[in-house]
Amino acid sequence: MRGIVRFLGVLAIAFVVMLIFRGLVMTVCTIDGNGLAPQFMVGDRVVVNRWSYGLRTGKRGSLFDYGRICRQEVKKGDFIAFEDSVGRMLICRCTALPGDTIGQLIVPGVTNCADQDYYWVEAISRNNALSSRELGFIPEDRIIGRACFILYSHDPASPFWKGYRSERLLLLK
Repeated sequence: MRGIVRFLGVLAIAFVVMLIFRGLVMTVCTIDGNGLAPQFMVGDRVVVNRWSYGLRTGKRGSLFDYGRICRQEVKKGDFIAFEDSVGRMLICRCTALPGDTIGQLIVPGVTNCADQDYYWVEAISRNNALSSRELGFIPEDRIIGRACFILYSHDPASPFWKGYRSERLLLLK
């Protein structure tokens, strides 16, 4: 009986540590579109570093005000993970930073994007890809982190036990 209780205690502690790690340090995102090809393929499991731009401490309009611990700047060309307006995690390439001019753009509700912390993101491929053309400017408080590397890749058309792409295992981006 003591062995089962000890095992369940260790299992519970491991589960809590895993939740804390995923919530504060890194998380995994699955690529389900071809908008980032050839860098990312459908079925890639991408590790997102939540500390790359500083750890988010809240969201605008929520109980806790938005802020970042150990804030770092987003760079052009970074593959950033962010939340869209309905809470889905998306990954796109950042192509414009606050202060950049992007042609003659008019976005409802945003009068001067250069003075605010908004980013313009685009997909690499235009085939059925979401980008700022559809989503609008991405506010800084929605940015989760930077896509660091591909953990592994699995072809979604293949069965579970087949379709793993060994050439994409632990591939750095």
